[in-house]
Amino acid sequence: MNDALILLVDDEPNITQLARIYLQQEGFRCLEARDGAQAMRMITDYQPALVVLDLMLPEMDGLTLCRRLREEGNAVPVLMLTARDEDMDKILGLELGADDYMTKPFNPRELVARVKAILRRSGPIPEEDNQVITIEDLTIDLAAHEVKIQGKIIPIRSQEFNLLRVLAQHHGIVLSREKLLRLAWGYDFMGQTRTVDVHISHLRKRLAGSKVHIETISGVGYKLIS
Repeated sequence: MNDALILLVDDEPNITQLARIYLQQEGFRCLEARDGAQAMRMITDYQPALVVLDLMLPEMDGLTLCRRLREEGNAVPVLMLTARDEDMDKILGLELGADDYMTKPFNPRELVARVKAILRRSGPIPEEDNQVITIEDLTIDLAAHEVKIQGKIIPIRSQEFNLLRVLAQHHGIVLSREKLLRLAWGYDFMGQTRTVDVHISHLRKRLAGSKVHIETISGVGYKLIS
């Protein structure tokens, strides 16, 4: 995993240089793009394993780039960077298909940890976890990375799948947002619980029509019930 190709997209050279140094120390290969249009071309040409994408870019901003990738069916994981600590920026990024986000300035060691976590959860399922979870009319095939409702495959993004997997493996048990972050995102609580809420909202739409749904336990967290 640590030799994976990472595309760093930011118009501030000091940001990409810092990220590159820490990522390369961990064995990752890195490419850099200075604007959204260049990044789009490089994603097509080089097919990176993950894109670290700044929100504010010349030519094409990060939100537009992320939306275009998802509209074209490109599921490359995206870690969004935003210089503004505003919920709306983060929520928009997640709504448009980003897998995670960080606020600048960031700790480069945390960036590396996030990159590793995203690549782990988007990679192959360990052999011992190659199982099928069935709850009522919901089927989750961990090996095939497929979700079916009443036998029909439903479209689902990588992080939504991981969140649903964790909820299903704890069927009927309330999980806090912090625990969901640890189990489904792969890192400890860092004040990112809004990320969980947005993905729960996405999952509820995916599960519409199923006998299985996600219940909110006020002040505690979420659980999958049927």
